Amino acid sequence: MSEGPPSCWNLLDDNARAVAEAIAAALPAPLRELGPELARTLLATQPADTPRTPVDVVEVMLIPTRAGAARARLYRRSRAERAPALLYLHGGGFVLGTLDGVDELCRAIAARTGWAVISLEYRLAPEAPYPAALEDAVDAFAWLRASATSLGIDPAAIAVGGDSAGGNLAAALCLAQRDACGPMPVAQVLAYPAVDNRFARHSWTEFADAPLLTAADAKWCYGLYAGAEFSDALAAPMRAESLRGLPPALIVTAEVDPIRDDAEAFAARLAAEEVPATAIRYDGVFHGFFPEIGVYPQSEQAIGAVCEFLRRMSPPDFLAANGAGRDQRGVL
Repeated sequence: MSEGPPSCWNLLDDNARAVAEAIAAALPAPLRELGPELARTLLATQPADTPRTPVDVVEVMLIPTRAGAARARLYRRSRAERAPALLYLHGGGFVLGTLDGVDELCRAIAARTGWAVISLEYRLAPEAPYPAALEDAVDAFAWLRASATSLGIDPAAIAVGGDSAGGNLAAALCLAQRDACGPMPVAQVLAYPAVDNRFARHSWTEFADAPLLTAADAKWCYGLYAGAEFSDALAAPMRAESLRGLPPALIVTAEVDPIRDDAEAFAARLAAEEVPATAIRYDGVFHGFFPEIGVYPQSEQAIGAVCEFLRRMSPPDFLAANGAGRDQRGVL
């Protein structure tokens, strides 16, 4: 007789439990046993024939970086000039993830806020280990500021965000800019960011067998990105000596996720070091729920919170010209 699902699955709501069972049935082995190439193939998100959220502009770009160039997609609700912008970094444990996987998410944020969203295809490990992905993100941020006028973006209103590994990169980008005394993002949006490589908080054992991302798989991904042992704060932002001077943060977490406690501790530490920070936990779901529009109601709730946060970060003149902070559906 086969064993039943891990006990932590009992915390999932019925919808998330069904998704978890479908993922388990589709994967012949844990991610760490599949290896990068097969895991990428099995977990790749296919582009939708008809996107759920229409936007006026979706453009493929090549952003120059120190390694050559990185592909990106620009999303805009309209071609209005001087919109704020969000540089978005997809998740995938530094090893997986594609622009298609966050396509609907980027469309939704652009449509509901009026912000331009630039989704970056950064280099992946193990082919390009740390600091390759972070360098791509830092270079993309610098290019967006330098090219803002031609892109119709407000150079003084560029935020950064990401989920999972992308959340790590977004937080690390902010640290890198602060430490270099460079221009800072106006805000950071971090969905269950992977910020600590010590794997010591309770959620690492409580949710060791969580769906999609187990503790062992998360450690494997971290190892491919930055090695088994490292203490560089730009690879694990929780290790920074100080978080002071970073931009305001919204941190989204999932209840059943080995990363949960690290992400929430990062939010608490930001607040303790006088960085405006809000953490919102969504119960009944597991790691990876944030970009899954149409799959989880919690995804819709989290995206709504992110859009509200970004509207609060918007320049006053942009808010005045875009309905005083209402999204295109008239929702505050």
